[in-house]
Formats: sequence, structure tokens, C-alpha cells
Amino acid sequence: MDFQKYTSLSLSEIEKDLNTNFSFGLSDKKSKEYQNKFGGNELEKNKINAWVIFFRQFKSSFIFLLIGAATVSFILGEIFDAVFIFLFILINITLGFFQEYKSSKTVEILNQHLAPMCKVKRNGKFISIESRYIVPGDIIKLEAGDIIPADLRIISDSNFYINESILTGESIDIKKDNVSISHEVKQFFEATNICFSGTNVKSGEAECVVIATGKNTEIGKIAKLAQATEGKSIFEQETDKISKFILIMVSITLGLLVLFKLIFNQGEDAVGILIFAVALAVSAIPESLPTVVTFSLSKGAYNMAKNKVVVKRLSSVEDIGSIEIICTDKTGTITKNDMTISDSYYYNDNKEDYLKYLSLSCSLDIEKKTVNNSFDLAIFKIIDSKIKKNVFATHRLKEFPFDPQRKKNSVLIKGKDKNILIVRGAPEEILNACSINKKEKDKILQLQSEYGIEGKRSIAIAIKEISGKTYTKEDENIGLEFVSLTSFEDPIKESTIPAIKKAKQKGVEVKIITGDGVEVAGAVGKKIGIIKDVGNVITGAIIDTINDENELALICKNNNVFARCTPTHKYKIIKALEKNNRVAFLGEGINDAPALKAAHVGIVVKDASDIARDAADIILLNKSLSVIIDGIDQGRCIVANISKYIKATLTSNFGNFYAIVFSTFLINYLPMLSIQILLLNLLSDFPMMSIATDKVDEEETRYPSRFDMKTFAMSATILGLVSTSFDLIFFFTFSRYGESTLQTAWFMGSVLTELILIYSIRTNKIFFKAKAPSKLITILTIFAFIITMILPFLGIKELGFIKPNIKLYALIISITIGYFVCTEIAKVFYYKLSNKNKTV
Repeated sequence: MDFQKYTSLSLSEIEKDLNTNFSFGLSDKKSKEYQNKFGGNELEKNKINAWVIFFRQFKSSFIFLLIGAATVSFILGEIFDAVFIFLFILINITLGFFQEYKSSKTVEILNQHLAPMCKVKRNGKFISIESRYIVPGDIIKLEAGDIIPADLRIISDSNFYINESILTGESIDIKKDNVSISHEVKQFFEATNICFSGTNVKSGEAECVVIATGKNTEIGKIAKLAQATEGKSIFEQETDKISKFILIMVSITLGLLVLFKLIFNQGEDAVGILIFAVALAVSAIPESLPTVVTFSLSKGAYNMAKNKVVVKRLSSVEDIGSIEIICTDKTGTITKNDMTISDSYYYNDNKEDYLKYLSLSCSLDIEKKTVNNSFDLAIFKIIDSKIKKNVFATHRLKEFPFDPQRKKNSVLIKGKDKNILIVRGAPEEILNACSINKKEKDKILQLQSEYGIEGKRSIAIAIKEISGKTYTKEDENIGLEFVSLTSFEDPIKESTIPAIKKAKQKGVEVKIITGDGVEVAGAVGKKIGIIKDVGNVITGAIIDTINDENELALICKNNNVFARCTPTHKYKIIKALEKNNRVAFLGEGINDAPALKAAHVGIVVKDASDIARDAADIILLNKSLSVIIDGIDQGRCIVANISKYIKATLTSNFGNFYAIVFSTFLINYLPMLSIQILLLNLLSDFPMMSIATDKVDEEETRYPSRFDMKTFAMSATILGLVSTSFDLIFFFTFSRYGESTLQTAWFMGSVLTELILIYSIRTNKIFFKAKAPSKLITILTIFAFIITMILPFLGIKELGFIKPNIKLYALIISITIGYFVCTEIAKVFYYKLSNKNKTV
């Protein structure tokens, strides 16, 4: 059922439509009938099947690639290699499973926002029942502090205020009443006679009729949208592309190699050829990539944890590095969500009277000696204990609560000689009832206008002496004496503006998407510097009129502030922006859940609603937005280091791969034994994996980072050609000395060139101009170098090495140095040409 329908119907029409009786409520029989018809007042729970989540981890084509290589290795007897690859797979699958399983309970958390018990009229009497048993047509009684159990239409009310910030983002409490609206309304904030499930009562009391329960409530629709939104991490998308590229290249090359060898080399052992082909495949596949990623992301998550940032989805540490746009809710993220008094104008400069009448105009809970709505709370912050004591001690003879039609509230207090009527409300309404000259009136209205431009809300106070102990609403409209004008605002957080500036420096746009009003959203946007004019605001109503996806994407890209947005609007804006950009969303309310799940990276603050926290990827324990910018830096460093690994492994693996394939057609023996290829892979992998700990040049974190397949392919091609050329130099230099000498020298040379490649590939500059490498890279490189140098002297027959002499060592090291010099020249030339093309 849609709430819009019930905003314009009269109470008698609603009673008839829902087949209920406001005086009697529902009978037990009718309630059971409706229970069967509409179901329980619960959200549909997201059934979490562990096996489904487990098998979902195998969606990556990279995982299939590794499984295939490991399986063939096992079948052909290469047990060590098979176990080695399966270990990488196990780490990756286990990590992904536990992360997804723990974060798949969105709707379960949403159920916690439904009140466990509520007062329902059954058979003519109010009784307390579990809220899950209420049905459309039930009559509900609400009081201050209650959580709204379903979507309700108000039947009767008394000074009834609701806080809807978790649903609308509106930071002030909303006055609700039972008055039918002349037309059906579409937005939450327009529905002044509807109470929405999950919001809470701030003051007053009301009787309401249930119009929707469970999945049919507005919060239920949000839950459905959030549950239906499945995101795939940026990293998963990019590694899928890389793995498919590798799979195609390796499969075609090895298929042709095996076919050619089997047809034209009849004397060779077919099983030996297959084992050699598998070893070559493993050497070309970067099977350490999941481990490099896991290590990189864990290190990043640890660094972020030190800054009080909780990372729920590990890959989001990397995803955040590629973010180009941060969309954020306003209330509680940009602002403090804490209404305060901003400006005060006292007529005749009478501050004492101003504070006295301002505090007495508040709506009070006399028994608890408290105030509830956000305006009154702001007032009570600035008055001292003496004034507060006087407020609760003052006898109130009569009062009319705030009425949206009158735009004011009033109270008659007992005085010494005469009683005083205090009227508080919209400045234009109060001024019209005051005896005040035009010049002074225009001055006050001008102040109100200036406050409004700044996104502030204004209220005026006026008084009048009353001789009797009662008054009518007509007494509010004539002969008042103006006292003061007060503006209220939800202040900008101190950390917001510096964070916005940092974001701009990092090439990241910031956009506000809020349920708050146009004036307030525009003023906040101007204050933090993301728009130049307060009028540059797009509303949810405008979003609804745009049916063309490309037009919507363009509008969302070109505007930075969006107001009066429902959860569906927020979701649409995020999806539109994601057509051409990487997007993060920062929110905190229930209304933010769909957008949080739709965004590439969902971020919430620590005191966000449970559903928002559950839908997010990252939780900020420190509310400063600058933490997110630091996180972006961290993510960009991680992307840079993983990119180094991919470029290095593609360059060395494919360079060596094609040289070995080519050389097999020039000699009648294997240029490198299968065990030597696997050992080469092992010795080079550990130093290569330590790239995850490397330092990153500052230039690489200035702009959003991406896994660029074109860059990978081009750098791997250019540097791969250098690698292949020098591998062939090794082949032609040492092949004339015989089988064992070639195998030993080529093995040693391959390890050394891969080790030294790390120091070239880790920077786009000439190697000595870059930041110093991490200690771990240096230590593991030295360790691998030492092992490579002494391994041939161990005399292990199965490895097929000979003991090299000084001449052999000198040749190997000389060729390796030549390789490094040529790689540096090719790299610098490539990046200079690449950067030149970017500026054209």
C-alpha cells in the first residue's frame, strides 16, 4: 500500500477503505483474517545460505585459471606445484567467504528498528501486543519515546512531533496532525498526516490507523531495494579482465606448442612435453596475485585501523583509491546534526526579556522537566539553570501547540498582575499581528531573508497582556508586542571544509545528496565550497522528470548539491554517476542504505543507523572526513603497488615464457627443466610479493587510480620484448656449451633479471630518483640472490645444475646488468611518450 493515497482521504473514507472501526478497532477474528491476508509486520529476512556464499567466491575467472593449472599439475605428478597453487586459492576463497557471510545480514538488522511492543485497540480496548502481529486497519496509540511500528495515518493528535531524520535526513522534528491534505503528496516530508515505520515520537501523543505493514511499508521498500543491490568490487572487475587476458594468451601459445611438438617431434616423450607445458603455464600465471592482494589490503586495513577506520570488506581498501566522486548525506556527516542558535535580534535591545520569553515559549514535559523538539533543545543549551528552574516553576494557564496551518504555537502564563500570552512562530505571521512600524518590520524581514539565504531557520517571539485565565486563537492575531527574532542552524563540522579542500587536491569531487530542504542544502553547499550559488540545487522532483539515462548521468555529473531526495532518488543518482565514474557514498541513516550498497564504496560514520553500518564497506570511528581522504591515499598506494606486481610479473613471466617456447624449436632438449622453471617461479615470487610493502612516489597518489589494461599490455609488451631479447641472449650465449650449462646459466640469469626488474618497475622515474624501496623488498631480494648463487653448488642431481665457474658468473652478471640498463631506457622512453600523449 502506498502512503500517498491516504494523505488526501478523509478519516471516514480511510475507515471505509481499510474496513475498520476507529472506535472499536479490529476484532480478534478480523485481525487473524488480515494476518493471513497481509502477512506479519516483519521485513522479509535475507536468507543467508553459507554454501551459496562459498561457491560465489569461485566467480572470478582468475580463480578458475589457478584451479585449472593446479589440477593439471596434480594429474601430471607435479605435486609440489599443485599444492603451492591450491594454497593460494584456499587463502583467497576463505577470506572472501567469511567477509561476505558476515556482511550479508542487512534486512535482519533492519528488523531491529521495528518496535517490539505497541498499544493496539482490539475489541474496543487498548492492549499491548508484539508489533509483528499488527495488521492494516489496527488502531495504534503512540506517546513520546515510541518507535513507529508500521506506516500509520493519524486519527487524532495532541502536540505530536516525530523525528524522521533516519528516513528523510531532515534534522528538525516534524509536527504531525490529522488534517487531510487537499491532494496526494509523493514526498515523505510533505506527508504531515502520515507516520512512517522506524521513525520515533519526540513529544505529544496520537491515535493512528495502520495503513501498511512489513514489506509494504516505506522502510520495507528501502530494505527490498538495498537487498536487491548487489555490488561487485572494482578490484574483482579488473582482475577478471587480467585473468581472461592471461588465460587466452597462455592457452593459445601452449596449445600450439604441444600440438607442434607432438606432430613434428615423434621421438620426444608425450608426457614429458605435457609436464613441460604445464610448468611453462604456471610460470606465466601470476598465481601469487591473490596473496599479494591479500597482504596489500591487510596492510592497508591495518594502517586505516590505526586511524580508527573499520574496514568490513577488505577489497574496499583498494577500491577507495580509484574513487573519483564522494557523495555524502548532509545531516550528521557534513553537519553536526545538532540544532543550535546562530543569531539573535532583540527588539529594543532587551536581552533579558528575550531569554525569558524565548524559554517560556518552549513545549515542556512538566513531569520529566525536559524539552523534546530540536528548537527547544537548542534554546535550553543557552539558558542557565536559574532560568530553567523558573521556566518549570511558572504556572501555565493554557497553550495551543504548533500548528502548520497557523505556523505558530502559543502559551498563556500566570503573571503578578496580568497574565502574559507568548506567541512563537514564523516571523511573517508574528509581525502581521504586531504593532510595529513599517521600517522596523522591513528590517526584521530583511534579517530573516539573510538568515534564510544562509540556510538558517528563523522564529519570532511576541507577547501580549491578557486579563483573563484563558484566550482564543484570535488573540494571537492582534495587538502583539514584538520581542525578538532568532535563527537556528545545524552547524558545519570543523573538519568538513579542510577535508573538502584535500579532496579537490586529490582530484576527487564531493557532492551532497540529502533529504533536507533546498535552502538549507544550498547554503551548506556554498559554505563548504562545492557550489558558487545557493540556487544551484537539483531536487528529487527534478530527478523524477528525467527518463533518459544519459541525460540523468550528465545532470548528476554537472551538479554538486541534491535536495529533497528519497532513498530511491539517492540510489538513482549513485547509479547514474557510476556510468562514467567510480563513486563512494558517505551516509548514516536508514534512507542511505540502498545508496550505500549501490556505491562502489559505502562509508558510514560510527553513530550511523544499524542498517547503514551493515550496508557499508567502511565505518569511521573518527567522524573527520579527512580520514576518508587519508584512506584514499592509502588505497592509491595499494593500487600502485599491486599494479607494479602485475606489470613486473607480466613482463618477466611472458618475456621468459616466449623465449623458452621459441628456443624449444632450436634444440632437441628442454632449455630449462620443469623443476627449474618451478624453482625459478618460487625464488622470484617472494621478493616480487614484497612489492605490497613498497613505498610509493607522491605523483602516483595525486589522481584516482585504476587498473589500466592498456598500460599493463603496453608496458608488458615493450618491457617484455626487452626481457625476451635478453632471455634469447642467454640462450644463444650458453647453448653452445651444452645442455646442463644452458639450463644452469639460463635459470640463474632468469632469477637475477626478475629480481633486478623489481627495482626498475617500482617507479616511473629513473630508478635512483624514486623513494628508497621497503626494507622487506631489499632483504628478500638479497636472500633470493644468495640462494640463486649457491644453489648450483649443492650438487642436487634432481635439479640438473652444473657447478658454474667464475667466467660463467661474470657472463651471467654482465648480461643481467645490460638487461637492467635497457629496461630502464625502454621504461623512461615509454612513460615520457605516454605522458606527452596525455597532454596533447
